[in-house]
Amino acid sequence: MTPIPPRTQQAENTDGTGLTARDAMHAPGPQVDDHMTVDVALSVLIGARVPHLLLQDEDGRCAGLVTRAQLAAHRGGSWYSDRTRLRDIPLDRGPFTSSAAVLSEAEDAMRGRTLDVSPVIDEQGYALGVLALMN
Repeated sequence: MTPIPPRTQQAENTDGTGLTARDAMHAPGPQVDDHMTVDVALSVLIGARVPHLLLQDEDGRCAGLVTRAQLAAHRGGSWYSDRTRLRDIPLDRGPFTSSAAVLSEAEDAMRGRTLDVSPVIDEQGYALGVLALMN
């Protein structure tokens, strides 16, 4: 008889699926410095044909996520200046989704904060990808 090799198993999560945010995340897409201006960021979004950008702080850690709608809304405000930087506008700055988070709990947290998409970060705060809710 040939021995059957041991099966690699994920730890069972409370929902029984064993899935984490890392398992369900998508590629992060473009990442830009949070000192970039709103106009340049909007150009990057349009040029890359993506719905959002991940922001990085001066150390390269995830500092937030900004959408095209957020940039367009800010740009249309009376307070707008062509020198306005991404770090100066209101946007979601966390807490972000841990890559080890149980998928169902991460999704519940996103729904509770009314987020459609959340950065997935490692233990040091660097973006690994994004988790998007399916509507």
